[in-house]
Amino acid sequence: MAGVSFKLQVRQVREDAIVASANRLLAEKGYDAMTVDEVAADVGIAKTSLYKHFTSKEELAAAAMIRVLDQALAFLATLEARAKVSALSQLKAVARWAMQGQLAGEMPSLPAQNSALRAALMANKIYIDRLIQVSDKLGAWITAAQKSGQLNRKLPAEIVLYTMFARACDPVLGLLKSNAGYSDEQIISMLLTTCFDGLAGPTAQLTLA
Repeated sequence: MAGVSFKLQVRQVREDAIVASANRLLAEKGYDAMTVDEVAADVGIAKTSLYKHFTSKEELAAAAMIRVLDQALAFLATLEARAKVSALSQLKAVARWAMQGQLAGEMPSLPAQNSALRAALMANKIYIDRLIQVSDKLGAWITAAQKSGQLNRKLPAEIVLYTMFARACDPVLGLLKSNAGYSDEQIISMLLTTCFDGLAGPTAQLTLA
């Protein structure tokens, strides 16, 4: 039994390494440019060994996306455990966490609407279950923030939710980091402002309200 347990541990460690590599390459290059050969080389194993864990590029990418959603759920749980934190503060904390992950090269890009990856994800029960859990938790905070007047009540909650998902994979972060000379904190601060406060000046915001 000890031998079997050790084998299972080794297998899990290898799978974790494969998924972590796929996650990084998805963030760096995107799904279409990433190859299974690159992932195998990055981990230091043969491609045939990788296929013993994941049977296709789509399955591997889905595992990486599920890993991110699991990390998101863990982070949301830490926010829920905090006392007397407003819904808006929780939403901003989630957006900050996602932006930090992207700037660190740890946040995969969302799949294109008609891509093979999106089709695979939509058929993956684990991915859909995790996505619904994240969406439900964020949706509850969005609704609470709108009821308290912290977010625009005129916007459908799903629009706010989709905007937050977009910020998690916003290519602007990478562009600002590589070309504009801003620090990570400056980039996150500016994009949090545009996401939650908009682009209008104080006078325009009063008029719109």
